[in-house]
Amino acid sequence: MNTDINVLVVEDDGDINNLLYKILSKEGYNVRQAYSGSEAKMCLELYDFQLVLLDLMLPGVTGEELIFQLRKVKTMPIIVISAKPGQDIKIEVLRLGADDFISKPFDVNEVLARVEAQLRRYMVFSNTEKNADIFKHKDLVLDREKIEVTVKGEEIILTAREFAILELLMEYPNKVFTKANIFEHVWNDEFLGDDNTVNVHISNLRSKLAKIDPDTEYIHTVWGIGFKMSD
Repeated sequence: MNTDINVLVVEDDGDINNLLYKILSKEGYNVRQAYSGSEAKMCLELYDFQLVLLDLMLPGVTGEELIFQLRKVKTMPIIVISAKPGQDIKIEVLRLGADDFISKPFDVNEVLARVEAQLRRYMVFSNTEKNADIFKHKDLVLDREKIEVTVKGEEIILTAREFAILELLMEYPNKVFTKANIFEHVWNDEFLGDDNTVNVHISNLRSKLAKIDPDTEYIHTVWGIGFKMSD
């Protein structure tokens, strides 16, 4: 069953809309129906959807306009189901941001197969995106989206520069960064060679981490080269 997946069906033909609603609901999807582009736009503002099935010839906001507006803020798959003829139409909507195009009249099994295929790709992409914002190393967790760092579940307060240094090290935990690498990345300025700024910030970072977890080394000094996350 797919009870955690919300699908929006946008189709002004009541019979087709209801058919899509029935076949998707039978597969366990949570389905909401919209009968115009304007109604679809309202639904998309109020609810979260993992996939949209979209007709093009709609009253109010057209399907093409809806794709254009939606792609400014959303990444979920859009499958167009349309009777509009011609390869040019298909190419146009795909360039606007649609993920697939099904011509009317359609086979219900093909619709279900394409829905499943698009959702598989989207779920993998979503999980990757979500994980990309969170870095973990031993008991240290950095959440890039929340701008939050915790050690053993306890939040530590870092300056913006300390956070940026830790973020860099945790994103590439096996790489050794020289002081010049860190300075130029975090301060966005040329490293002068004898500047002690990086050492001071690394020292402050270690002190803050050690206050919560004194028995664990998180940042390792590679003598003569620079710093990396400890093994």
